[in-house]
Formats: sequence, structure tokens, C-alpha cells
Amino acid sequence: MALIPCQVLRAAILLSYLSVLCHYKAIEMPAHQTYGGSWKFLTFIDLVIQAVFFGICVLSDLSSLLTKGSDNQEQERQLKKLISLRDWVMAVLAFPVGVFVVTMFWILYIYDRELVYPKLLDNFIPPWLNHGMHTTVLPFILIEMRTTHHQYPSRTCGIVTVCLFSICYILWVCWVHHMTGMWVYPLLEYISPGAKIVFFIIVTVVINMFYILGEKLNNFIWEAEKCDALRDKRPKMD
Repeated sequence: MALIPCQVLRAAILLSYLSVLCHYKAIEMPAHQTYGGSWKFLTFIDLVIQAVFFGICVLSDLSSLLTKGSDNQEQERQLKKLISLRDWVMAVLAFPVGVFVVTMFWILYIYDRELVYPKLLDNFIPPWLNHGMHTTVLPFILIEMRTTHHQYPSRTCGIVTVCLFSICYILWVCWVHHMTGMWVYPLLEYISPGAKIVFFIIVTVVINMFYILGEKLNNFIWEAEKCDALRDKRPKMD
């Protein structure tokens, strides 16, 4: 039996994301005043994705609680749709984008923080908020995967959706550069056009790899859970 019900964990995680988003938006940074505002940063988009996902989780928990014991088939149908949406967002957005943001940020930060998070930002963003945006996303999404089974879409459907998201964001980054003459991330200022194309392809491939990782991890966790349950049900020999 879990020490803390997963419904309580989801509500707490949702509140933490809302807090991070509110504090981040309250910061008066020059980058927030330029074209695209906060929406040009994948970190901010990921925070919104995570908040929306956990919002759907909390909503599905409340709906499940309210419809428990009810014979209303329409309510049951709506709940199933909500759970399907929750699983879809987890599979194609929350997990792959969240894991990508955390891993890429810290790899580049360790290599040369000026490429992704210039020291100047320390004057605006406190350390706790930085970790709220770039660190806690990973344990939160792993907790969700461990506590709740999610039905993944077909591999083809999932990969196509992840690719569409990646391409849309890459085009958005290029459009912001077209409008402002500056790249969203300092890293892109230092590489040639050909290298940028290779970089964007690698980014798309990596996000797809994280999608497949999430699918396999989800299956592994819940297959192991089923095996444990079956083993516990077996009659014990004296």
C-alpha cells in the first residue's frame, strides 16, 4: 500500500507546477519582453505541458471519485475519454519532452552553461526556480509512471505525433530568428547553417528515443507489477 495516495501526489505536483509558472511569469526579464515572450523557450512550453497533464490527472481523479458507484453510462464514457486523453498526453508530450528538457539542459549546462543558461540569468532566476524548471520535472514524471499505468498509442502514431511537435517547435525557433535576427538559444549562434540542420535532426531523433524509452519503461514497470500480483495469488505450499 502506498504511503501517499497517488491522487494526493498528483494534486501536490500540479500545485508545484502552478507555483513555478506563476513565479517565472512574474520575473521581469528582457527576454520576456521580446518577440515570442516566454513561449519561445522549450522549458516554458514544457512547464505548461506538465501543468496541463497533471491538471488532467487531477480532473480524472475527481471524475473517477464522483462517478464511483454510479450506473450512468454517459459519465463512464466521458471518464474513459478523459483517461485516454491523460494517457495520450503522458505518452507523446509529458514524458518525452520533459525528459528531453532535463537531460539536454544539464548536459549543456555542465559542458558550457553560456550555451543554454548564461550566468546573467542568475540575477533574475533563483536556484530553486531553476531546479523547478529543469530538475524536478524528471522525478515527478517518473513518480507518475510508477504509480499509474498509462495506455500508450501505437508506436507509429506516437512517433508521428512526437515528430510533429519537434518540427513545429523547430520552425517556431527559426521564425523567431527570422523576426528578431537572434536565436532563442546562444548555442545556435555558434554553429553553421549545415550544423544547425544536423542539430535539429538529432534533437528530433533524441525526443523520439525518449518516447520509445517511456513506452518500454511503462511496459516494464507494469509487466513486473502483473507478475508480482500473479505470484502473490499462487497458493503457497506447506
